[in-house]
Amino acid sequence: MAVEVSYFFSMISPFAYIGHDPFMALAAKYDLAVHYRPMMLGEVFAETGGLPLGKRHPLRQAYRLIELQRWREKRGLKFKLKPDHWPFDCGLADRVVIAICEAGQNPGPFMALGFHAIWVEDRNLADDSVVADVLEAAQMKSGPLIKAAKEDRTGELYRQYTDEAIERGCFGSPCYVLNDEPFWGQDRVDLLEDAIRSGRQPYTVPAA
Repeated sequence: MAVEVSYFFSMISPFAYIGHDPFMALAAKYDLAVHYRPMMLGEVFAETGGLPLGKRHPLRQAYRLIELQRWREKRGLKFKLKPDHWPFDCGLADRVVIAICEAGQNPGPFMALGFHAIWVEDRNLADDSVVADVLEAAQMKSGPLIKAAKEDRTGELYRQYTDEAIERGCFGSPCYVLNDEPFWGQDRVDLLEDAIRSGRQPYTVPAA
């Protein structure tokens, strides 16, 4: 039986972008059953005590930019620290990922190209035409998927995944959940692999 990992993220998250390829490589290496769970990151923050970037202390904002540069170099990426169209309304992009999954397709290629469009190409992933271009580049039919992304059922799943993220211990993007043990942050992919490889029991909060 395949090992199952729930992948909680938002397409607006730069750290989801940075960690996407390493996590996809891990999924392929261990033939993981990945459950894609786009979430409303702002609502996750509001519920768990996080703050949107603009409301964080200037020291935290500055440190984020340092971290992005470190990981850009570490991962061998070339992206802008402040893309022209960021932040953006990520609801459409996140919901397209859900629509792709509901259609029985793999959203990984769309996500990879979408992240690249945001952070490297300076494109606006809140724009229907841009999302359509990214879907077509990923060899997917854009019309039906964008239509499905805007349906109530998809919105209900988006809400459900947001609630599930909080219930399962996720408070930021990305977050990977293995056997109900959350691994928050793209820099936890190595620790996730250690847990998969060892087959150990999940760590939990010790009883008081």
